Amino acid sequence: MAEFKANPRNRVMRYPKRAAYDAATVHAILDEGLVCHVSFVMDGQPFIIPTIHARMGDQLLLHGLKGGRMLEHINAGNPLAVAVTLLDGLVLARTVFNHSMNYRSVVLFGRGASIEEPAHKLEALRCLTEHVCRGRWADARPPTEKELQATTIVGIDIEDASAKIRKGPPGDADDELEWPTWAGVLPLPTIPQPAETDPRQQDALPVPAYVRDYRR
Repeated sequence: MAEFKANPRNRVMRYPKRAAYDAATVHAILDEGLVCHVSFVMDGQPFIIPTIHARMGDQLLLHGLKGGRMLEHINAGNPLAVAVTLLDGLVLARTVFNHSMNYRSVVLFGRGASIEEPAHKLEALRCLTEHVCRGRWADARPPTEKELQATTIVGIDIEDASAKIRKGPPGDADDELEWPTWAGVLPLPTIPQPAETDPRQQDALPVPAYVRDYRR
């Protein structure tokens, strides 16, 4: 899918000029984010749950919990909404009204089900692991059959999605530019810190390059 068609469910209503509906933009934000928030309604009660996600083609993978209400809701064929947000900076304007944030976000809608077929489930787990830390799957011990059975992974077909992006300096009006205060953007990049080796590690193994040079 090259683009998600704007419709009443996914159309960005506030600041529509910040919207993007092309799949490349949506996928890039999903691929960079580490945590998503899944929202759904059961018996009239809204819920929202943070969890790990990854994208596998046109499908969003969620790491779930067996017996949880989210899994029950999804496996019953019900719809849900998922949000991923990347915060890029604080926008400090001359007026309180014009303060903002630079961000990239995606909201998507879809339905799905638990992945049960063993080979498909193993590939989905590999995709989730590599999404968190590319290169880790080949180094870590693979899951046993018992561990795989105890793991729940949900595949969500992305039916609708939209991205919303804010970037650039404050949007103060021309007649506010003389107000005597500093204005600008405070970038908030995600910068990994030096890795901390497990104190129980028995061998003096070096930190892998994919950990030492980790980047999103």
